Amino acid sequence: MKHLPADLRPREKLLAQGPAALADAELLALLLRTGMAGRGVLQLAQALLDEFGGLAGLLAAEPRALQRVKGIGPAKRAELAAVLEIARRTLRGQLAQAPVFDSPQTVSHFLQLQMAGLEHEVFAVLFLDAQHRLLAFEEMFRGTLTQASVYPREVVKRAMTLNAAAAVLAHNHPSGVAEPSRADEALTQALKAALALVDVRVLDHLVVARSGVVSLAERGLV
Repeated sequence: MKHLPADLRPREKLLAQGPAALADAELLALLLRTGMAGRGVLQLAQALLDEFGGLAGLLAAEPRALQRVKGIGPAKRAELAAVLEIARRTLRGQLAQAPVFDSPQTVSHFLQLQMAGLEHEVFAVLFLDAQHRLLAFEEMFRGTLTQASVYPREVVKRAMTLNAAAAVLAHNHPSGVAEPSRADEALTQALKAALALVDVRVLDHLVVARSGVVSLAERGLV
C-alpha cells in the first residue's frame, strides 16, 4: 500500500477519520497486514470478501474454508479465527447479562457468527433462565446439507440439566436462503409440545443464513 497517498492508506485513514470511514476491504486489509506476490493486501482482502459474501460471511466461515483463497496461510487464518472468537464471546457475554429479546439484533448477529458460514446443517438451542438471559448455547445435532435429525427427548433432557425456563431454537440453511420450510414449522411445534411437558417455553425458532435471520415467532408460527 506504499504506492497509495498517505490519506488513502487504511491505517492512516483510520487514525485520521476513525474506523467507520473505512470500507470493509480496508478494515480487513489492516488485519491481514500483507498481501502476496502479484496481489496487494487490499486485493487479497477484497478477494476474501467476494469469496464469502462480505464480512458477515467471512466471519462466519469455518477456518478450513479460508484455505480456498490463495494467500491466506496458517497465520492469517489464525488471526481471522481469533477475531471471530472475540466477536462471539462479546455477543455471548451481552446475551448472558440481559434478557435476549431486549436486543434481538444481538441474538441475530450472534447466531450468524456461530452458524451462517457452516457447510452442513446444524440445530442449536439457546437455553435461557427465568429472566430470559442466556444460560448456554449448544449445538445439539448436525446433519447433511439438507437436513438434520433432531430428537426432542435430547433437547428436553438438556433443558432439565441446565434448569432452563425457556429456549430459543435455531438452525442454519447452508443454501444461504433463510426461509423456513414446512418441516421447520412441524419441528417447532413438536419441540414446543415436548418442552412444555417440563415447563420450558419455546420463545422462537430462528432460521440462520448468510442472507439474514428469519424469526418464526414474528410470522406467528411459534
